Amino acid sequence: QVQLVESGGGTVQAGGSRRLSCAASGHTSCMGWFRQAPGKEREGVATVDDDGFTSYADSVKGRFTISKDNAKNIVYLQMNSLKPEDTAMYFCAADFSGLYVCHYDSGAAEKYYWGQGTQVTVSS
Repeated sequence: QVQLVESGGGTVQAGGSRRLSCAASGHTSCMGWFRQAPGKEREGVATVDDDGFTSYADSVKGRFTISKDNAKNIVYLQMNSLKPEDTAMYFCAADFSGLYVCHYDSGAAEKYYWGQGTQVTVSS
């Protein structure tokens, strides 16, 4: 059964750090993080494929780092220098088929499997 389980959300002060984790139930060709703030559309944050190629939204470049443990099928999102505008529900998504482009802005995310989400709140 395909499953993605996220953890690591919570409340953090502006300028602080937080690490999100997402464990997949099997091998994935691509894993990524997306977020949705209240009243806003979902947006891509970062993706990483099996070869370690990463993509980042401009809004998080230099502050967030995505990494993947292929042996454990876990993806991490290290978030540093957090800002109040980073407040959102963060969703893990994954491609278990290897059929789709692995990029935060490819539009292929609609084909991915999704986790339930974990809330990150950054207080000012």
